[in-house]
Amino acid sequence: MVRAEKVRAKPVLATVAALAGVSAPTVSKVINGRDDVAEATRLRVQAALTELGYESPMQRRARSTGPDMVDLVIDGMATQYSMEILTGILDYAAAEGVDVVVGSVTPAKLQTANHEEWAQRMIESGRKGLILVTSEMTTRQLDSFAQRNIPVVVIDPLNPPRQGFSSVGATNWAGGKEATEHLLSLGHTRIAFLGGPNAAECSVARLHGYLAALMGHGIKQRPEYILTGGFTKTFGVEGTRQLLALDEPPTAIFAASDATALGVLEEARQHGLRVPDDLSLVGFDGTPLTEQTLPRLTSVAQPLQEMGRAALRAVLRLVKGEELDSAHMELATELVIRDSTAPPRVA
Repeated sequence: MVRAEKVRAKPVLATVAALAGVSAPTVSKVINGRDDVAEATRLRVQAALTELGYESPMQRRARSTGPDMVDLVIDGMATQYSMEILTGILDYAAAEGVDVVVGSVTPAKLQTANHEEWAQRMIESGRKGLILVTSEMTTRQLDSFAQRNIPVVVIDPLNPPRQGFSSVGATNWAGGKEATEHLLSLGHTRIAFLGGPNAAECSVARLHGYLAALMGHGIKQRPEYILTGGFTKTFGVEGTRQLLALDEPPTAIFAASDATALGVLEEARQHGLRVPDDLSLVGFDGTPLTEQTLPRLTSVAQPLQEMGRAALRAVLRLVKGEELDSAHMELATELVIRDSTAPPRVA
């Protein structure tokens, strides 16, 4: 006598509805991103979908046909930082035969976008994963993708993704400490920090590395030397102007991005200051800009192209149902000393 193994059937809408305690049409509304469902009901349905491993017919078709295709969405497209990451992603995609759909979005648009509709469009067009670069998303927004089994990986997230989502970054704390240690080793004690947005996790880590280096050398923190605003040239100009107006301006500046460092260089020239004779400067990112400035910029180099490759590699593994070794990957930074740092001028 042959005994048949009991095979678990794929859940249907009625099964999901029964588990969530709602009607099948309500489940359908949640799956299709309709907004006429109460939040508490939506959460129950999403939990049931996840528990049962439900995939819509459209999801199953998308996963079983055609080459892998992923979305890449960048906050601030036209920057050297994002172009380096993009290069790494596209190089790896070409080697793996993966199609990448590239787009950009402003932070304001990202926050107001209908993520249910966005996730549904990805399913309908066969795109299987999402990579976000320097973006901030809420738990509810991320849930829109999780509920449809769309893996999301964030590069340098402005806020740490919740449990269940993956991110890729660099050793920002160690890089910030190394940058500051370099300036201290040259004899600087009046070192300022120009950081990114207050909410940016990577900028906060660089600031903490800066503070750790000062503390290790017994140098008291000076609040007026710490300014935050953005990873932009404009903020570099504005921040440098504010620092140079102090009664005791810094002799060195650690800028938390190469773009910010460009602004420092520009404003220093406006004040008749020479870098590094009158003001030493260290950037962060290690973009090609560092070799194009005058003087060439000392910078903490992030492995940006490898970060892009790592993010796509992670997404593709998640698409296949594999588990990652870690939810957050940190790649090592390296301080590259060029021409923008020197000992402080003796008064």
